[in-house]
Amino acid sequence: MVATPAQVDVWVGLDVGKQEHFADVLDKDGERLFAQAVANDQADLEALLDRAAGHGTPGLVIDQPGSIAQLALAVAAHRGTPVAYVPGLVLRRAADLYPGEAKTDRRDASVLADTGRAKRKQVHWLDPGSDELLASLRVLNGYDVDLATDQTRLISRLRDALTAIAPALERAVGKRLHQAGIRDLLMKYPTLTALRAAGPERIEQAISARSPRLAGKVTTAVTAALAAQDLTLPAQAATGRVIAELAGALDRVCARRGALAAEIEEAFLAHPSGELLASMPGIGPRTGARILAEIGDGSAFATGSKLAAYAGLAPVTRQSGTSLAGESRSRRGNHRLKNAMFLAAFASLRDPASKAFYDRKRAEGKRHNATLICLARRRCDVILAMLRTHQPYQPARPAPELADAA
Repeated sequence: MVATPAQVDVWVGLDVGKQEHFADVLDKDGERLFAQAVANDQADLEALLDRAAGHGTPGLVIDQPGSIAQLALAVAAHRGTPVAYVPGLVLRRAADLYPGEAKTDRRDASVLADTGRAKRKQVHWLDPGSDELLASLRVLNGYDVDLATDQTRLISRLRDALTAIAPALERAVGKRLHQAGIRDLLMKYPTLTALRAAGPERIEQAISARSPRLAGKVTTAVTAALAAQDLTLPAQAATGRVIAELAGALDRVCARRGALAAEIEEAFLAHPSGELLASMPGIGPRTGARILAEIGDGSAFATGSKLAAYAGLAPVTRQSGTSLAGESRSRRGNHRLKNAMFLAAFASLRDPASKAFYDRKRAEGKRHNATLICLARRRCDVILAMLRTHQPYQPARPAPELADAA
């Protein structure tokens, strides 16, 4: 039988680790029932919840829902045990209210259990279901984020290497490294000497194989860069080998991201909520998959405000007497969801309704990023309504007076 958060009267704070977790179990009055180390093993985790169930209805409280906690979450879902999530930043601030300054697994587990107990209605309760598509999306999204990080690192390193031998060449191709033809050029002719020996015709051929539209323009820019520098800088040959290898590595990462994007899109659109989210302006397969993986069917959020707070999109009021008054961005929340919502809001500016809202907020004096946060917050209500009603996005209708004027 699946228990609800309201039924929980035994709180299992679990400070998760790769090999071993530490559990601190409190009753409804905050008294410790027991505390123990638990191996990251199914039998030990089941024994922990069995022991806790001997004192009442257990609820699990964690601060890390990532890979090292997946087995614990699966065991809890299988047994119908509710799971509360306390973000790491919230845990750190909550820990300041407890005696002592030590940072130990035992203390963290105790703070987790007591935070869940005292803030039952404020903590975020994770979806106990085991949706295979959502689980797949989380894995694919995580890998995509890793590849994006690798891609950014390789581009930065490659631009640095180009600058080391020819700043003018870096200016000509550095901003176009996401184009396959530019990577082909650098893999084949990575130095000024190699480019001069190749000549404009072969340079254009190298680019046009996979980036035909850029071939003529970039060839002209590269030729100008060659004319701008006749000095050969130190270690050109060694740097050239590095450039060729970096360009090849970047090409492989870009190819893998491209293939992964197709996998993510397939999994995203296969989910019942995928088509709904995709109907909203600005939400593509990548951002939609990240949003869907983090919020599921939206049933864990009572209102759009709850969803916005979970994502860290709700504004934070700063007020102290007459010296400080205003609002600022929250640094809490689910950063994966927040980033996806922010990117989707930015992409939605092609939509007239989103652009009108953006322009109105900018006219009020808000900066670009703050305005996008406002737009992302506003879209939380719409997304939640779409998921609950199972209806696709409906563009806002113009006001009657505007419609008459048109």
